[in-house]
Amino acid sequence: MTRLDAGDEERGNAALSPGPRLDALELREVPLGGIRAMPVRRALPQRDLPMVGAWCFLDRFGPQVTTMRVDPHPHIGLQTVTWPFAGEVRHRDTLGSDIVVRRGTLNLMTAGAGIAHSEYSVGEADIPLDALQLWVALPEARRHGNPAFEQVTALPELALDHGARATVVLGELDGVASPATVYTPIVGAELTLEAGAQATVPLRAEWEHALLLVAGTAEVASTPLDAEHLLYLGRGREHVTLSSTAGATVFLLGGEPFGEDIIMWWNFVGRSHEEIVTARDAWEAAAERFGHIVGHGPERIPAPPLPAVRLTRRRRRL
Repeated sequence: MTRLDAGDEERGNAALSPGPRLDALELREVPLGGIRAMPVRRALPQRDLPMVGAWCFLDRFGPQVTTMRVDPHPHIGLQTVTWPFAGEVRHRDTLGSDIVVRRGTLNLMTAGAGIAHSEYSVGEADIPLDALQLWVALPEARRHGNPAFEQVTALPELALDHGARATVVLGELDGVASPATVYTPIVGAELTLEAGAQATVPLRAEWEHALLLVAGTAEVASTPLDAEHLLYLGRGREHVTLSSTAGATVFLLGGEPFGEDIIMWWNFVGRSHEEIVTARDAWEAAAERFGHIVGHGPERIPAPPLPAVRLTRRRRRL
């Protein structure tokens, strides 16, 4: 996935939340995919909250009936996490990966020093599409390494009370760990509640967490979740209790506060203005750093112009 709202530079993870919170942060609609853009709703980054743990980006594309055509585009310094709810999308990248993304399967691409990929919905006609795509900032020890891709078809589940369950997509929740490769202490999990259920989800008090409603109805401590807001929980919680009258699907994300300040611009996560400029120049020059996707011709998403000021780190306010 590629960002087109790249005029605003993203800053780091300083001034961490000192304790539990319940902050509803509004999602915003942005275009995705170049000249054939489709609308998506963006939950991260927020001006007041650039990151949750190592999670630095969260889009929901859908539910909608559309044709997805995201042409080749680059990434550095991050992992892309694709978690579908409906529809099938073909992923191709410069490692030679050519797979179909579908419900129940985690697709994880580690950019390292550089990778490019494309995402097209399967078929020529409009289809129902709905998914989350998230980015995880890579730590210094991994972000300069080789790119990688993995698809995980068998993910572990954690049984919660009142018949609720959690599918651990990435990282670890209450000792249950996803087999997907991670480089920082993190959790991404889909929570499913039956109608009338109240479920307690164990958390790590030293981590920060947030919740996004995917479907149904749910609330936390009399605060309703809705699909237009990310509910930031802050730190210091050993658990969170969700209740639902009609049943719900909720995505939990969290992790250890990220210990490095980042600069995020377009599809790049780096540490300095100069690093971002170098990556942009390499993409525009079709440098070997990002490779070529087999099956694609010259089509590609061009990098947007850099802002007229130096890219600097945004200080979080939550």
